[in-house]
Amino acid sequence: MRYLLLILAAGLVGCQSDTTEAPPETTQTVPAPMEQAAESISLAALLDAQPDEVKARYQYRNPEQTLEFVGIEPGMTVLEGLPGGGWYTKLLLQYLGSDGTVLVANYNLDLYPLFGFMNEERLAEMAVWQENWQESSADWGGENGASTAAYHFGSIPEDRAGTVDVVFFPRVLHNLARFQKAGNGDFLDEALADVYNVLKPGGVFGVVQHRAPDDKSDDWADGSRGYLKQSFVIEQAEKAGFEFVGSSDINLNPNDQPGENDIVWRLPPSLVTSREDEALRAQMLAIGESSRMTLKFVKPAAE
Repeated sequence: MRYLLLILAAGLVGCQSDTTEAPPETTQTVPAPMEQAAESISLAALLDAQPDEVKARYQYRNPEQTLEFVGIEPGMTVLEGLPGGGWYTKLLLQYLGSDGTVLVANYNLDLYPLFGFMNEERLAEMAVWQENWQESSADWGGENGASTAAYHFGSIPEDRAGTVDVVFFPRVLHNLARFQKAGNGDFLDEALADVYNVLKPGGVFGVVQHRAPDDKSDDWADGSRGYLKQSFVIEQAEKAGFEFVGSSDINLNPNDQPGENDIVWRLPPSLVTSREDEALRAQMLAIGESSRMTLKFVKPAAE
C-alpha cells in the first residue's frame, strides 16, 4: 500500500485510465493529426502514423485488435472512461472523424479525497478538470477530428441518455471497486449505471482491466493492487443490466504472475518497486505490462 500511495502522490490519479501510467502519457509527443476526410482514415493507417513512443505500447495495448473487438467505427459516439493524458483519446478523435463524438468521463469528485494524499491545490485542479479538458484536447483531432465533451461520473447530463454507441473502459474499474468495497460510496455502481444510461439499446460496453489470477482471494483482488477478477467484473456488469457477449485473449500476458505482496504498478511503465534496484527493474521489464482481460458487454436492445 505504501507503494500505491507513492504512485498516486506523484500526481497520477483522476485523469488516467490506469492511475499509475500518467508519466509516459502526459509527457508523450502529441502526433500531428492526420488531415484527411474522416471516411478515408483507416485504423491501421492511423496507428502506423503515431510516434515511436506511442507504438512502443502497442505490444501490450493492442489498440487495433482492441478497438475492433469492441466494435468502434468512424462516425460513432464513444464514451471513454478516465482519459488521462489522452493516449486512447487522441486515436479516437482522429479515427471517429468529424461525424463522430468522443465523450470522456472522470471519477466522481467525491472519490478524490479518499486517496488521502490529495491536498487542497490538487483537489481544486480536479474541480475544474471538466472545464479545462475541452481546451487541452482541442487540437488532438485535427481539422477533421470528432467533437468532444467531458464529464464526471455521477453528473453526466440526462440529455446524453441513449446517445452513445460504445463505452470504452481501459483500466478504469479498480479504484471504483476498491473504494466502494471499503464503504466510501457507490462509485462502481454509479459508473456502471451511467454507462447503461448513456448507451443506446444494443450499444456496447468494452472493458480492458488488469486481470487477477483466479487463485487469488477476493480480498487480494479488491482493486487496491490494481487487479480485479474477471468473474467479478462480469458479475458487476450483469448486475447493472448488461449482457455478457464474450472475452478476448488479445491483452493477456502470461508472464504477469503476481505474488501475494505484488501490485500491478511494479510492472512497466510505472516500475515503482524497482526505481533504485536495476536488477529488479530488469526482471519487471522482462515480464512486461500487466495481463489484462478484454470483455464485451451489450445493453439489451429495446423490446
